[in-house]
Amino acid sequence: MIVKKFQGATENDAILLAKDELGPDAVVLNIKTMKQRGVFRMFKKDFVEITAAVEEKKEENTSNEKKFVIQEADSDKVDAIEEKLDSLHNMLRSRLEEDKTVKNVETLDKKEEPESVAEDKVVKTENKNEKYLSLIRKVLVENEVTPEYAEQIISEVGTSLKKETVIDSILAAVYQKIVLKLGEPENIILNKDKPVVAFFAGPTGVGKTTTIAKIASTFKLTNQARVALITSDTYRIAAVEQLTTYASILSVPIKVVYTPLEMKEAIDEFADYDLILVDTAGRSHKNLDQCNELLDLYNAIKQSETETELIPFLVLSATTRLKDMRSIIEVHKALGELRLIFTKLDETGCVGDILNIVMYSKLPVAYTTFGQNVPEDIKKLDAQAIAKQLLGGNE
Repeated sequence: MIVKKFQGATENDAILLAKDELGPDAVVLNIKTMKQRGVFRMFKKDFVEITAAVEEKKEENTSNEKKFVIQEADSDKVDAIEEKLDSLHNMLRSRLEEDKTVKNVETLDKKEEPESVAEDKVVKTENKNEKYLSLIRKVLVENEVTPEYAEQIISEVGTSLKKETVIDSILAAVYQKIVLKLGEPENIILNKDKPVVAFFAGPTGVGKTTTIAKIASTFKLTNQARVALITSDTYRIAAVEQLTTYASILSVPIKVVYTPLEMKEAIDEFADYDLILVDTAGRSHKNLDQCNELLDLYNAIKQSETETELIPFLVLSATTRLKDMRSIIEVHKALGELRLIFTKLDETGCVGDILNIVMYSKLPVAYTTFGQNVPEDIKKLDAQAIAKQLLGGNE
């Protein structure tokens, strides 16, 4: 694994530098704003520093092994990733000390050994990697990653390791593998040529309306975008009142629609807006009629006279059972290329199902939410924080 730091005037500038040097498969591991120091700091602008990583490609040799290397240009080149992995490393070390079997494997006899037992020593060395990986697999499962996906991750890392690899390198490899599995967040990006329509679907009670309010606030206040709201959640009067209140606070227009025709007309009415956020009523994935109604509203947007960039978002609660989340996703695939939003992370101690769902569905995650505060309690998917938590570290 190659890990390097890049600095730029903005986050995007730093990411572009990383992609240019490490390639399109580079993954951002850490982002932080750097404050200028010294007596002349008032005349200098702050800058952004990111830590990015990429897996090295397999070398063309007989062993066909992949080596994980951390490249350093100076002493602080990998501070960010080392800081993230430090607590994980200590935790695993602590567990290893409790594991007498691993301790015996690690404590190799320093005395001269006859040739007859040399092969046995090699086997013990190879088994040490397996012990490390087995322990990490156990930690993943404890954090509710399914045994199937935990084994898949460990297996992919294991086949790429050298025969003698220290725990730091193994841990870094698993950490990066999880980050790669979670992928980059696919968020809303405004289109200068046409309005973006974000269509939100999902079960009752997952927090769609509050999530929409958070996104609307961010784009209105931070991006100064022209934002409009549409709601078809006429089943719950409180939902309409809640979104209407947010619209009033933000000074953005809102339309309440009851039919696909009214949805189409509302989209055309907001043709000059940058972002149109569409709230829908919670639907049971077991009710086929309700799901068809949702699909009719979605298709009405496609049939409008206004050319739009239509993005369907499926909102899921992190507290929902994995089996149910899988069923919900299968039903909503009719909407097209879904992007996922996970809510209520503040109500659960485990985020293993986020990784489970991503590996199951191959769908990208856009945002996660973790409270009722608008607009604070929402952020882009932080794959690094989730990977750290899954490996037993602090958030």
